[in-house]
Amino acid sequence: MAELESPTVMPKLISFLSSLLKRVAESNDLNQQQLHQKISVFHGLTRPTISIQSYLERIFKYANCSPSCFIVAYVYLDRFTQRQPSLPINSFNVHRLLITSVMVAAKFMDDLYFNNAYYAKVGGITTIEMNFLEVDFLFGLGFHLNVTPGTFQAYCAHLQREMLLIQPLTFADSSLSLGKSLKAHLCFNEDEASSHQKQQQLAV
Repeated sequence: MAELESPTVMPKLISFLSSLLKRVAESNDLNQQQLHQKISVFHGLTRPTISIQSYLERIFKYANCSPSCFIVAYVYLDRFTQRQPSLPINSFNVHRLLITSVMVAAKFMDDLYFNNAYYAKVGGITTIEMNFLEVDFLFGLGFHLNVTPGTFQAYCAHLQREMLLIQPLTFADSSLSLGKSLKAHLCFNEDEASSHQKQQQLAV
């Protein structure tokens, strides 16, 4: 996990994920009527005043979960939107989806993790709401939490390609071999790499 634990790589990854989610949310905001979006427990009454990047940076600062959790959270968000097409990521739900996905990823990936009350405080919501969000998210995923090394590596490769396309000079020298560095951290047997090639990523 050397690359992700670098003091320079993770901030870049957080920044890119924030930018990616912002583009997706704004695009779905514009297409709200065409997409027939429905209201869910993740949907806020108003758009949060805190930006997606500031919110994700706050989670990164206080959650103290392993760096791989943010990749796994990204996988979960992709799975969630695929399984719940009427609940696309938008400006009203992206913050709650973020805090929930990171918390679920930390519980699945890490031996030690904070409880729901702590994540609720980090996310700026109540513990009761955090509990509801977790249950809805798990059912939305169909409890499909397993992330194989192949899937993990495929998502890392996708993120790396996107990062290089957007800022080639910034990221080209960072040696962001995310999948390779974290493959040993995962301990799953199933290989989803081939099926992942057929999946649509969050990027628009």
